[in-house]
Amino acid sequence: MSRPTIEDVARIAGVSIATVSRCLHMPDVVAVKTRERVLSAVRQTGYNLNAAAQSLRQRRSNTVLVMVPDIGNTFFSKILGGIESEASAAGLTMLIGDTGRSRAREDAYVRYLLNGRADGALLLADPQAAWFDIPTRNAMGLPPIVAISEIGPDSGPVTVSIDNEGAAHAAVSHLIGLGHRRIAHVAGPDSNILTAQRVAGYRRALHSAGLQAEPWLEFPGDFGLTSGRAAFARFQGQDQRPSALFFANDEMAMGFLASAYAAGVRVPRDVSIVGFDDIHFAQSCIPALTTIRQPRAEMGAAAMRLLLEIIGGKAPASVQLPYELVIRDSTGPV
Repeated sequence: MSRPTIEDVARIAGVSIATVSRCLHMPDVVAVKTRERVLSAVRQTGYNLNAAAQSLRQRRSNTVLVMVPDIGNTFFSKILGGIESEASAAGLTMLIGDTGRSRAREDAYVRYLLNGRADGALLLADPQAAWFDIPTRNAMGLPPIVAISEIGPDSGPVTVSIDNEGAAHAAVSHLIGLGHRRIAHVAGPDSNILTAQRVAGYRRALHSAGLQAEPWLEFPGDFGLTSGRAAFARFQGQDQRPSALFFANDEMAMGFLASAYAAGVRVPRDVSIVGFDDIHFAQSCIPALTTIRQPRAEMGAAAMRLLLEIIGGKAPASVQLPYELVIRDSTGPV
């Protein structure tokens, strides 16, 4: 069977060869629908750039690109510190790109990679863009990519994460062990893979204890302080208030804590709460927050080490690091 060509891709996508070339080398200048049609044809044909084009990747820049969805989010600080320590030890410069979860910004950074300005990339959010699947990345000639934390079904073979579902199960089981039976969950944004994983762990813990997962006990959220405050307003407005809440991250838990304090609701005497992440402020708020600790510095360091191995020609396996349930003062018996 003959090797697929750029002409095959153009024919299947119904576009010109020039459009295919632009899509693979300057994706941000191609209309979204056209780009998705071309990338679908790339996957269908198994097309790869020729060896001459791929050799451009061999020019070392001694720079790694780290794509962050929100540079202001305190969750990422220790991960970035872990990346920096390993990159510095290897003589590499770390460039941080704040994507704002924008496809346009993601595509701009893809163009940066295609121009050979970085030897590889670390992703702290699962991109929504079509270029992220492995066949398309190979066809475009992108340098190695390692994904951290937000690991979706198309994240590729090399990732660093924790067992988010298992961690959520542990957090809710802790509350059940304290006698709580009416336990609410404040979720993250619907589009985030972590939201689904942590909801699944919440529901599984309830099911394991013979409890029913009730839709009215699942509150919407967006990982921000404001949605934690909104969760408190919803909590206050219910006839049958939950005796405990599990939050998909610490920031929302802290928003809830602030509103509870202002309203005279005592934690954990009136309601117990558990967060997720163990950000810096979790141990300093009042009461100190029971939460799931992610080894964020080691996640960053491990991802950087994996990227260095790939750049060096190795094929490392993905890494799943252990989490820890840290019990502090925000949880108590029902």
